[in-house]
Amino acid sequence: MKIIDPHLHLFALELGDYHWLKAENPPFWPDKQCINNKFDETDLMLTEPLSLAGFIHIEAGFDNEQPWRELAALEHNCNKPFRAIANIDLTASSQQVSDLIEKLAEFRSFVGVRHLLDEQALSLLTNKQVLNNIKILNDNSLIFEVQLALIEHETVNTLCDVIADNLEISFIINHAGFPPANIDTSAWQRWQSNLTKLSFYPNVAIKCSGWEMTDRNYNTAWLNNNLSLIFTVFGAKRVMLASNFPLCLFNHSNYQAYWQSIISSDFFQALSKYEKNALCYDNALNWYLLASTCSE
Repeated sequence: MKIIDPHLHLFALELGDYHWLKAENPPFWPDKQCINNKFDETDLMLTEPLSLAGFIHIEAGFDNEQPWRELAALEHNCNKPFRAIANIDLTASSQQVSDLIEKLAEFRSFVGVRHLLDEQALSLLTNKQVLNNIKILNDNSLIFEVQLALIEHETVNTLCDVIADNLEISFIINHAGFPPANIDTSAWQRWQSNLTKLSFYPNVAIKCSGWEMTDRNYNTAWLNNNLSLIFTVFGAKRVMLASNFPLCLFNHSNYQAYWQSIISSDFFQALSKYEKNALCYDNALNWYLLASTCSE
C-alpha cells in the first residue's frame, strides 16, 4: 500500500533555529528531549506492504523570520516527491505578507502556509489585519493549515465565517481538531458538533494525526471512535491519515510502528480498498497538488 504522509516535520538542527525544541523554551514537555534530534528522509522508513510515495512537510520553526530558508533546505536534501507548508505571520503588514508569498512561490514545493492559531484562534480570526492577509492567501489560491482545538463554538463559528469568505483557499484542519481525551464529556460533544459545521464547506479537509498531543498513552478504542466519527462526517474524499512525525515517536518506537498501528486498527480494516487508498494516498495527492511529482 502506497502512502503519502500529509503531515510530518523534518528537523535540520545544524541549519535551522528550532527555538521551540530547546529545553529552556516552551512547550515544557517532560519528554521533549526525545524529539530534539536531527530527522531527515532516511528516518521515514516503511517496509512492505507499506511504501512511502511522498509527503507534505509542515513548517517546524526552522526560521520563522525567513521561512523560505526551510524550503530551500528541504529542496536541496529531499529526494522523494513532497510539498511544503511554510510558516507565516498573519499579523504582519499586508505588504510583508504579499512579499513573503512572492518569495515562497519561487520554490516548486510551496503550496501553502501555517500560522498556529491554537489558544489565540478567536482573537486572530477577528483581527482586521489577519483577515486582510487571509484575503491575500485567497487571491493566491493557497492552502491554509488550520491548527486549533475544535471545542469552542464561538471560535469555530468565526472560523466558518472566514472559510465562507475565502472559497479559493483550501482550509485543512490539523490533528483532527484535537479531539478531547474523554469521549464521555461535553467537550467531546462540542468537538463533534463543530466538525459537522466545518464539513459543510467543500474547501475544507481534515488530517487525522497528532493523537499523542492529546494523550501520550491514547488507547485504540478512543482512536477508532475518533476516526469513525471523522470519516462519517467528512466522507472518503476529505479525510487524510497522517503521522505528525517525529512527534508520533512519543508513543511509537519508529515511523513504521505508527503506520502499522493505523492500518491494523478496526476502523481501517473495515474500509473498502477504495477508501483505504483515498485516506492513505489519493486525498493527499489531490489536496496538496502532488500529482505532477508522484508516479501512479
